[in-house]
Amino acid sequence: MSLELPQAQRLRLRLWLEMLKATRHIEAELREKLRLEHGTTLPRFDVMAALERRPDGLKMSELSRRLMVSNGNVTGIVDRLVEDGLVVRVDVEGDRRATRVRLTSKGRHAFEAMAVEHARWIQQFTDRLDEREIADTTAVLEKIRKVEA
Repeated sequence: MSLELPQAQRLRLRLWLEMLKATRHIEAELREKLRLEHGTTLPRFDVMAALERRPDGLKMSELSRRLMVSNGNVTGIVDRLVEDGLVVRVDVEGDRRATRVRLTSKGRHAFEAMAVEHARWIQQFTDRLDEREIADTTAVLEKIRKVEA
């Protein structure tokens, strides 16, 4: 039995598959470049990026919420970043159970070097798009993201 879909539905499925393939392609390339050129992982980069935007640091729960991953995943990454001297844990006054995490000076410098390269890599992926195409694609993806299933 062959499922025959209407043209509009086939187009939507193709859009979904192309978005997925593009995302996976870019993510795989970024992972490899971060590994080879900076000896790090994409999750570590993501944690450092979130912390870079908040110089006063973030509670672990805030960090996991921003990154949309479990507290356990963030804890393991942060543990390794602390061991490498890139991040420090600071007690939260008035809350003995909570700690804030922030970049160290070493971590800030390491992240800045990675961020410059990351921006250049993203530009390479999008070089074939003009500003209008970028704006239109961004608007379409934001519109899709806001749809509730």
